Amino acid sequence: MYAKAIADASWSELTRQLEYKADWNDRKLVKIDRWFPSSKTCSVCNFINQNLTLKDREWTCPSCETTLNRDLNAAKNILKQGFNLVSGCGAQSVKKSVEASVSNQSL
Repeated sequence: MYAKAIADASWSELTRQLEYKADWNDRKLVKIDRWFPSSKTCSVCNFINQNLTLKDREWTCPSCETTLNRDLNAAKNILKQGFNLVSGCGAQSVKKSVEASVSNQSL
């Protein structure tokens, strides 16, 4: 229980710092739902793999047969979800730029 309290406090502090820095730099911090299935959702076709476990670091989507790294796939899905929650001027051009950068990354 003590470890949980420390973890909760640390996450709260990180969120507070991110909000502060975003405000300071005239940016918007977008929070996605805690239960969004970012690791289980295929970033290519949006199939949700309900059978994925924590030990599965890489998986192949049964729908489109794309092989996915769990962490990179989750990062792409979080990015997409954040952009889906945001609307406004310039959002699409920023989205394309960031997505191009993320797609060039590999673990």
